[in-house]
Amino acid sequence: MAATEREVRAWHTDDTIRVYQAYPPPIADAALKAGTFVPPFKRERMTWIKPSFLWMAYRCGYASKPGQERVLAVDITREGFHWALAHAALSHFVPTVHGHHDAWASAVQKSPVRVQWDPERDLHHRPLGHRSIQVGLRGEAVRRYVEEWIAAITDVTDVMRTVGELVSSGRDGEAAALLPAEHPYPLPDDVVAPLGVG
Repeated sequence: MAATEREVRAWHTDDTIRVYQAYPPPIADAALKAGTFVPPFKRERMTWIKPSFLWMAYRCGYASKPGQERVLAVDITREGFHWALAHAALSHFVPTVHGHHDAWASAVQKSPVRVQWDPERDLHHRPLGHRSIQVGLRGEAVRRYVEEWIAAITDVTDVMRTVGELVSSGRDGEAAALLPAEHPYPLPDDVVAPLGVG
């Protein structure tokens, strides 16, 4: 069955949802040791979390881009993820969601969370017909993320690089077999319309 245009798809359990981030080794090593993000990670900067493994692969070039050599799978509580979405503003003005540009601009200024929907990618980084959610956290949202939401951090750099190497060798079937099973994630009713889901 084809995915709807905007649908959160992720590896998730009854309690957690998995998101991905890519960092240079010093930040990744410190996070893995502490079980959360600590310096040299900077809380003052916006940090983007992505539930899609393939969109993360596109963003970091299968862990080949400078500053994104290490890919972390971060399992966060569903309650935390729901808080982020409930306090989010879309990155771009959408008339059917916001009505007026001023209402959108006000929401962006006040919100500690940004949401944007970017074209999902295939194994070769080609855009697909449906979109993947990216969630940007700043201020209060970053504090909650690092102090309250994180249940586990796993280094998935080796898997990411192996998938990329298989794709480069024309072995797409083997690469696809290594991808995590990402399924539609049930969103709370109160965030569906404000996030333009569907």
